[in-house]
Amino acid sequence: MWEELIRYDKELFLFLNNLGNPSWDGFWMFVTNKFSSIPIYILLILLTHRYFGAKKTLWVILSAIVLVVAVNGLADFFKYGVQRLRPCYDPEVNLLMRLVKDTCGGKFGYFSAHAANSFAIAFFFTAVLRRKLRYIGFLLMAWAFLMAYSRIYIGVHFPLDVLTGGLLGLFLSWIASKLYIFAQQKFPQ
Repeated sequence: MWEELIRYDKELFLFLNNLGNPSWDGFWMFVTNKFSSIPIYILLILLTHRYFGAKKTLWVILSAIVLVVAVNGLADFFKYGVQRLRPCYDPEVNLLMRLVKDTCGGKFGYFSAHAANSFAIAFFFTAVLRRKLRYIGFLLMAWAFLMAYSRIYIGVHFPLDVLTGGLLGLFLSWIASKLYIFAQQKFPQ
């Protein structure tokens, strides 16, 4: 069963990756670049400060940092523990795919830290801001989906890597949001 799932994952990767078009490559390279998300992070911090003040914003920033460190630590643990090859290193697909980047990155790619981090941040800030900004969750989840899909588009992750990363990011952000709420109740302003 596992082999069949991996085969479907590779077939889906090739289908999605080969939908790419050189005229869109620049857009997807921009989306996948971790520095392109900095304006979103700044906006989220500014919105948090606007609605909750400096003290609560500091707690939110600290919680988000802990969340990202946890996600990245788990991503490294799984990448080197599972050792699933990235598509560009996988001999079954590397000659059939489009690698949009100049380099492939590290040899292993299970799970996508980009997908995990984007979903973690999106869900965490949705939990923090949803009572003040009604549609923030839709916008942040759309951003997270774009970031996650970009990893397939540029050729560095299989769909299962992205799906696992997204789900793990959601789970860890749920824990982080519960811890944040607990800290707010335990240490009121």
